[in-house]
This record gives sequence, C-alpha cells and structure tokens, in this order.
Amino acid sequence: MTLTMTFVGHQTWLVEGDGHRILIDPVLGRGFGLSPDLEFRIWPPRDAVDPAALGPLDALVLTHEHLDHFHLPTLARLDRTVPVFTGPLLPAAVSAAIESLGFTVHRIDHTGLIRYGQLSMRLYPAGARTLFWEKRVVQPVVRVGDGPAVVIGVDADLSDVYVDEIRAGRQPMPRMAVVSNNSQIRPESADTGNLLPGAGGERSRKSGLHVLNELLLAYLRPLDGLTDVALCGNGFLPAHSPHGPYLYADHPAMAALANASQDLFRVHGPRPGDRLTVPAEGPVTRDRVGWVTIDEEFEAEQLAAHAAYLTDPFAPPLTPIAPPIDDLPAALTEFDAELPRLGRDLVPTPAAQLAVSIHEYLTGPLGPHRIYLALTDGPDGRTLHYAWNATTAAFDPTEPLALDEAMGVYPFGMTMPLQDLIGILRGHVQVWDVAGTTARFWNIGRPLDSLVYSLFAVYGEHQRPDLAARSYTYALGHLDARHTG
Repeated sequence: MTLTMTFVGHQTWLVEGDGHRILIDPVLGRGFGLSPDLEFRIWPPRDAVDPAALGPLDALVLTHEHLDHFHLPTLARLDRTVPVFTGPLLPAAVSAAIESLGFTVHRIDHTGLIRYGQLSMRLYPAGARTLFWEKRVVQPVVRVGDGPAVVIGVDADLSDVYVDEIRAGRQPMPRMAVVSNNSQIRPESADTGNLLPGAGGERSRKSGLHVLNELLLAYLRPLDGLTDVALCGNGFLPAHSPHGPYLYADHPAMAALANASQDLFRVHGPRPGDRLTVPAEGPVTRDRVGWVTIDEEFEAEQLAAHAAYLTDPFAPPLTPIAPPIDDLPAALTEFDAELPRLGRDLVPTPAAQLAVSIHEYLTGPLGPHRIYLALTDGPDGRTLHYAWNATTAAFDPTEPLALDEAMGVYPFGMTMPLQDLIGILRGHVQVWDVAGTTARFWNIGRPLDSLVYSLFAVYGEHQRPDLAARSYTYALGHLDARHTG
C-alpha cells in the first residue's frame, strides 16, 4: 500500500492511504485571516477549494492555532461529524471556537496514535529549541501499515522526542520530511527589519542559499538516511505589499537548485494541487489532482508586479491593517487602560532586559528612559510619543521626535499606527498580522531582542488568551454575517 500526500497550498496537506483520508491544517479559501477585509492570499494563488471535491474525510488534524493553519471559515464549510485531532496544549479559546461550530475536538497526548485502517498518524511535540510562542506545535508523522514514514515538520524545530525514538529504534527513519519555509524575506527596500543604521547591510540579509542551508542541512541533520524532502510554507502574500510574493517563495525553483547542488536527498517543490506518492519501494512520484486550480491570471499579475518592483524599488507606505477606529474616545480609554499593563509586561522580554543592562548610548549616559514608542494617526492625526521608564516599568509621555532623532536617543524603539494597536486589543487583528507589516522598529543586539519579538511575547495567544478569544469571536461573527446575509 502506498501513501499519497496532496499539497493543497501553503501548509495544508491531504494525506491518504488504505482508503482513508486525513486533512491537516485545512485552509481551503483563497487566503486566510480573521475577516474578509484582511485576507492574506495563498501563494501560488489558487481558487477556493470545494470541500465536496475532497471526498469523505476521516479526520481533521490541527497542528497549532496560528491563522495560516487554523481557519474558521474553512471549518465552517466542512462536515461537523469529522473529528478534529490536536495536541494536548492547544489553547482553550481555540478548541472552544471549533466546538462552537459543532465539531468535537480530541486532544491527543504526544506520540499518541491516530489510526484509520492501515493509515496511522502520531503527533510529536515541537523541539526544545522552538521559540516559546510555538511550543504548542505538534508535528505529524504518517505512514501506511509498515510502509515508509513521512514527518511533517510544521513551524518548529524538529521534535527531539521523535528523533530520540528513531535513535532508540522505536520508530523507523522517515522516508520523507516536509519542511516549512517560513523565511518571509522581502526585497531590501521593502524590508521592515531593524531600522538602526549599521544594523543591516547586504551581508546580514538572508539569501536563498541561507534558506536552503537552514531548511535542508541544519534542520534535517538528525535524520541521516532521509531520501526525500518536500518544501511548503512561505505560501502567502504579505498585506498591502507592492512587491508581490516573498523572495525565495518559488519552491519548484528552490527544489531544482537544491537538487543541483547536493546528492543527500531528493527535494520536491510542489505547487498547490500537486500530489506526491510515497511507495514502499521505488521513487517518490508527482501528479496533479483536478480539484485544486491555480489562479494563473492573478499569479501572472503578481509576478509582473514583483519584477517591476525589483527593477524600480521604493519604500512602500505603511498602511494600517486593522479596521478604522470609528469611536476614538472609547478607543483612547482602552489605550490608556492598556498602556500601564504593556509597560509591566515588557519587563521580562529580551528587549527590556537588554535595555536595562546597558548604560551608555550614542549621546552618552542613559537615564531611566530606554525604549521609545510612537503611535501614529492619533487624535487630530497627531502621533502619540512615549518612553518606557526602567525605574517604574511605565510608559511616560515624552517630547515628539522625528524617527532619525529618536534612533539617536533611544537604543530601542518602535512606531506603529494606533489603529493597529487598538485592533489587537479588540481582537480585530492578531499581533502576528501587525508585527511583520505596520510595526517599524529598531534595536541593538540580536533580532530576538527587538520590540517586535516583545510584542509576540506580550500579545500572543499564549500570554493573552483573552485577546485570542476576542479574535475568534470576531471571526465567528463574520461567519454569522455571511450566513444571514
């Protein structure tokens, strides 16, 4: 018996064997997001997938709760009698949202078995080095009977538990690994990375060679004997972007380069609708299913925009992505209540810890104010200016500074639209949507010491389940509006 794996797009896979079918991280629309007004289009672009075309499903598997894996509009279109399996650490707000649609959620202990006929799947915990906001990720390992295994290394370091089981002989070396390309590299002029002069430079930017090395050599080093690798991820368009797809998002091209430069394993770069067949013996083969179609017209438009941007690049304007604020007084009251909490919650983050450990900056000795925060488009269009006080853990109002002046005074800083911060607090957007699009920052130290990573720590669903619950209620409300409209 053979195992087949259909790549539906970005990180959605349909696995089939022995007449049974499991859909992993289902996103079947043209894109994903909390509302129709903020949709990250799947790349390569595909038409929405008709759930009926999938055929009957035995199970749904959710590896974690990030919105490019957990898509309520897709779940709302699927058969509620299909069980949903996930790991033991899925946030309660997520399982509650899924159950509100009528599904039953089954939490599986790490390494616990899901079996339908000869098709089996185990969910392994993320590797120990995984960044803490993705510690709840589970990595499926699937096989048919005693046939070859495939590990899907979703958005996390390779599971140490799984590697230990292979080394102990309790699990076989997998035939194939699916790896997630989450590099999300923009062209230089559109890069929203560290703004501090001298912090970047061409040599510090990741190249396609860096990406391939991280995905294929560093990540897969423990799996000595692997013969096949499939690339996925990087499969969406950033919001309000004039440059089209991310750099190094063309997985067929990346696979071809990888295969030309090494002979350790065969690399596959599927496009949405490609089906990989993993037989007990012989090579992995690829064909296409008829129920996934590429939007070739939109793809050509975006590739043309990408080529034009690379020919004549420019710094794109930073456009807010949250809904406009139509009740500014109430929003300012929410902001005033949140600002003290934000100041306190910053304290244990790497940015604040490093900020209090340095004593001099460009202009000389540092006082208590170490972190700068500017929120644009406030009352009457004004920008609100604050500085974080290391002696009180509070944000104090401070004098307005231009961006280049602020970078000379404060070793850490960030500017973002007030509209987007209010959107996070109200659950209209999530921090992951904002941090890579409209938040501009600078910092000394490592990328992990930036205020963007601090925002993940402060406003991620692991730290603020209340905000996560608001966001799912918001998304469910859009579903209700569609159904009654």
